[in-house]
Order: sequence, then structure tokens, then C-alpha cells
Amino acid sequence: MNEGVVAAAGDGLSHHALFYRDQREFLACVASFAHDGLTRSEPVFIAVPGSKGRLVGEQLHQDSRYMAYADMAETGRNPARIIPVVRSFIDEHPGRRIRFIEEPVWPGRSAEERYEVGRHEALINFAFAGAAATILCLYAADGLADSVTGTVRRTHPEILTDGREQASANYAGADGRALAFEGPLPAPPTGAEVISYLSDLRPMRRLVEDYAGRNGLSDDRTASLVLAASELAANTLRHTSGGGTVRVWHTRLEILCQVEDAGWITDPLAGRRRRPAAEPGHGLWLVNQVCDLVELRSGQAGTTVRLHMRRSGL
Repeated sequence: MNEGVVAAAGDGLSHHALFYRDQREFLACVASFAHDGLTRSEPVFIAVPGSKGRLVGEQLHQDSRYMAYADMAETGRNPARIIPVVRSFIDEHPGRRIRFIEEPVWPGRSAEERYEVGRHEALINFAFAGAAATILCLYAADGLADSVTGTVRRTHPEILTDGREQASANYAGADGRALAFEGPLPAPPTGAEVISYLSDLRPMRRLVEDYAGRNGLSDDRTASLVLAASELAANTLRHTSGGGTVRVWHTRLEILCQVEDAGWITDPLAGRRRRPAAEPGHGLWLVNQVCDLVELRSGQAGTTVRLHMRRSGL
């Protein structure tokens, strides 16, 4: 990648994707992006998964107050956590343009996680519209499913290939509502345990706690799942009059808990934007912080939120 190829146009958001071919190109891309930013006095935040962070650190040899790192496998395990982290970085450097480089998909990401990465990428264009930020998203060219490649081209205005910037002909726009990613969730299995609630949430909490404990979730993660389900159910009681339904089931890897009600969440950044302490509406934020993955679908017909928690030791 040529130095400066990702330089932003104007003062607003610049959002690019790059399909890299091998580790050498990956490291060269990160180094060029970071060095170019630091040369321009732009703080740089690098979030790549696992051991790649160590490789990046060795490549850059940078010890700068304008550099920050994160393990994307932790920070972005639930993709809904990424936008708030970038927002915090922007807020830490008022009056400066920032650079953020991420690799949000890696081997082992589930189909559900990859789908939510697509939602995250679409929402970047809305969350940071007008922000002084240059964001570069890296994807390994080999082994990507066609669905991932197609999503990348729909969610990024520009694609970088062989050091050249090209407008994406498939870019779907920056309205941020991610309507292309609102497909219905698969139905829960017929064997899922189910309970309805109208006012008293204690039976629902007991069901989630007992089920998770019986099926391999550690005590602290069981408590987190109960807390998340309780926050969603409390939102039902606060914003609707018809009560809701909770279903719980498990796979080999996960405990899943689904909360359904008749409400309609219209804010595309709900749960991805930290509200002032004095304001209501912290429930979805908390849910995203404690769960490994959150799938939210909402419309006039109601809201479904599916919570994922990895079973202990997996």
C-alpha cells in the first residue's frame, strides 16, 4: 500500500476496506497507515485479533502517547462494542483527526458474528458521519465467504486493492439503519424452554439462572446472562403494556436466551452509544457489555433480542 493512500478527503469520515493477501501485506498496510497518521499528528488506534497485535507492535516499534492498541478478539467479540470504543478514542483527542484500523473478522468467527460485523460496518457510516476520522478495515482475501466479501463492498464507500483506492460500486449508502441486515432470526429450537412475563420478573430470572447453571455456564457468566435478560425484560415493562416472552436453549458451544416483546426500537445505535448517567436507556448498553454476542431485530411487529454466552471452558 502506498504511503498516504488512505488520506481523508475533507474534514469528515473516511471509511475504507482493504483485502490483504498475506501477512507481509497485512503488516505493511498497518505500518504505512500508522506512520502516515503519526506524521500528520493524528492519534492512531489499532485493533487486530490475538497474536497479530504482537506482530504489529514488533513492526511499528512505536511508544507514543498518540498510539493505542486493543485485541479485537476481546474488544470486538461482540461487534456492538466496537463503535463505543472508537467514540471514546475520538473524545480523548478533541480537535484532532484520528485514525482507526481494525480487523473484525478472523478464523473461528461464527456465521452469526460475521452477520453482526456487517451491521457494525454499516453503522460506522452513520455513527461517525462528519467525524474527523479515518477508518481502515482489513479483511484477509483468502478464505472469506462470498457473503462477507459482498457485505464489505456494500458497507464501505472505498475499497483498496494493490495500493489503489476505488469507489465501491455496491456501496449501499450511509443512512446507518442497516436495513440490508434486518433479516429475521432463525426460529429457536422446539425444545427451548419458554416463559412469559407481565409484571413479576422473578420466575423468568429463575428459569434463566437454573437453565444456564444446568448446562455448563459458570456462576459469574450465569449472573451476567440473568442480568442481561432482566434488563431487557425491564425495558418491556417500561415501554410496552403487553408483557414479553423469554426462551432459553443451548448448543454445543453456547447458551442462548431470547427476549421478545411488542416494542419497537427505532434508534439504529441503541446499545452502541453510552448515555449520560442521568439519562434513562442504559439497558441495551449493559446487555452489549456483558454478552458475547447480541442479535437485535426490531420493527413495527415487535422486538427480538437474542443473547449468546459461550459455555464454560469452550
